[in-house]
Amino acid sequence: MTRSLPAFTDYEAFRTWRADPSRWLPVAIDIARSHGFASTSPHVFTTGTNLVVGLGDDLILKIFPPVLRAQFVSERGSLAQLCGRVKIPIPEIIAEGERDRWPYLIITRVSGVLGAELWPSLPEADKERVLAEIGETIADVQRVPPGPLLEIEPRWDVFMQSQMEGCRARHERLGLARKFLDGLDDLLRDAAELIPMHEPPVILTGEYIPQNFMLTQRNGRWHLCGLIDFGDVLAGWRDYDLLGPGAFMAAGRPRRVLSLLEGFGYSRSDIDFALKRRLMALMLLHRASDLNRHICIDGWQAKADDLLELQELIWAT
Repeated sequence: MTRSLPAFTDYEAFRTWRADPSRWLPVAIDIARSHGFASTSPHVFTTGTNLVVGLGDDLILKIFPPVLRAQFVSERGSLAQLCGRVKIPIPEIIAEGERDRWPYLIITRVSGVLGAELWPSLPEADKERVLAEIGETIADVQRVPPGPLLEIEPRWDVFMQSQMEGCRARHERLGLARKFLDGLDDLLRDAAELIPMHEPPVILTGEYIPQNFMLTQRNGRWHLCGLIDFGDVLAGWRDYDLLGPGAFMAAGRPRRVLSLLEGFGYSRSDIDFALKRRLMALMLLHRASDLNRHICIDGWQAKADDLLELQELIWAT
């Protein structure tokens, strides 16, 4: 008899349970079979947030716990809205349903090599090229009308206000150095003026990071060839999506930073103090912000004495 999926009241309990695939893989296999997708060798993906199983070479089954239903709504809505409207390959929805109040999607598998597997070892020229392509892709996604994604809560202005109110407490808890915390109030005052709150919103994934894109090699050069994971989409100000590649990939190297920003659509003359200040503020206000873990510049804490110097270090051009 096929096992049922349990109920969880919090994410941590789910995460602990998720770590043992023998508890849930039989259910995943049964769901796949119910849609006519039998797989003799399902592949369990151990990273990520939800239950994710590869069904052969072509399909992925994603099962979302009820406590993360919002991610299902975001992923389903985003894939439907972007389907056929962006140049880069993204998953397509093949089937959807619900088992024991756990919603799920069966989606196509995007080909390529996961960026996280390759990024550290890529030659510098390839890193600059991929960052330019990421900038172009962000802009391409943002040209698609948000449509029903505008209904995803919270609205941009409400989200930003909440992030501003909790910003200091968050970064104190995460151990940000005092010299950076000392400039936080000034930065937040600037943010209220620099970050548009009521401009027409665009689609934001919030996570253009190596774990969420695919790469392929053509003529000896690596290129972006796919995007995955749309579970945290919201609608808001466009610059927010520059923070993932800015923190995780550009590493304060001027040619990388310039490749990303020019690919996105900014000219060199646009990259002034106000833009860098806004990006620094958004980096601290990002829903996943943790500078100590996410800024990939060796020894950055010792290279900047305050937030003003830090913004110049991260967004060096």
